[in-house]
Amino acid sequence: MYWQCREQEDVSRVRDMSMGGLFIETHQPRTEGIQTRLNFLVQEGQIRADAVVRHVRSGVGLGLKFTALSEQDRPKLAALLTRLRGTHHSHGKS
Repeated sequence: MYWQCREQEDVSRVRDMSMGGLFIETHQPRTEGIQTRLNFLVQEGQIRADAVVRHVRSGVGLGLKFTALSEQDRPKLAALLTRLRGTHHSHGKS
């Protein structure tokens, strides 16, 4: 996932995600309450969202809460979450 925060840009791996927010891996220090802009480029299409930093795990990553998600991106995010959950469940059964 590509994200931007106060003129700084970074690409981070998403560890956990829901319709409410996500946790990303990053070593970039951030402060709680800072606004960020997120861009996902996934097979469902491009998804753009605004989020705020909710919690910081130093040296590990950031918990972000979505603050704005457009109506056209909401179903794409739901489809992405469904696909990700499907891949996680299939690994446990094999």
